[in-house]
Amino acid sequence: MRKNLGAKPMLMPQPVLIIATYDENGKPNAMNAAWGGQCGADEIMIELSPHKTTENINNTKAFTVSIANSAKAVACDYVGVVSAKDTPDKMEKAGFTVTRSEFVNAPVINELPMCLECELKEVLANGMYIGKIKNVSIDESAFTDGAPDIAKIDPLVIDPIGHGYYKLGDKVADAFKSGFALK
Repeated sequence: MRKNLGAKPMLMPQPVLIIATYDENGKPNAMNAAWGGQCGADEIMIELSPHKTTENINNTKAFTVSIANSAKAVACDYVGVVSAKDTPDKMEKAGFTVTRSEFVNAPVINELPMCLECELKEVLANGMYIGKIKNVSIDESAFTDGAPDIAKIDPLVIDPIGHGYYKLGDKVADAFKSGFALK
């Protein structure tokens, strides 16, 4: 038997996305965003309410999206609960350092292993920011046999109803292959 919950934000897993930008003075900033995902081969969509980060995106037309990991769960939560307007040194307090993206005018957070480097494509009236992915960079430590390794990237996901962060589990089947066993 199923229990109806009504309309809830329950599409799982939801990645914890860390959006990083530069302000008008070139100072890096980051925020935690849970409402986003890839919406095409080279586009990402993120719902953002007004923040210092959205001001920065609107000014620079660029941002990065790093995938939070379990090792940095506390720091990733911190940049989501503290505003850069009130705490200008929140990046330092989170323990984050950055490198300027080679592809867009936005910072890459060195401590998070995977980053989508995006150019602002469009802002919809409902606060949806659409970015064109110009590059994906992954730290060399997150590769196995020359390919990105999801276990080493260690993406953090959120339970938006129970307010918890979780790690992904073990691989259970081969995508685009295991279903052929039922043919």
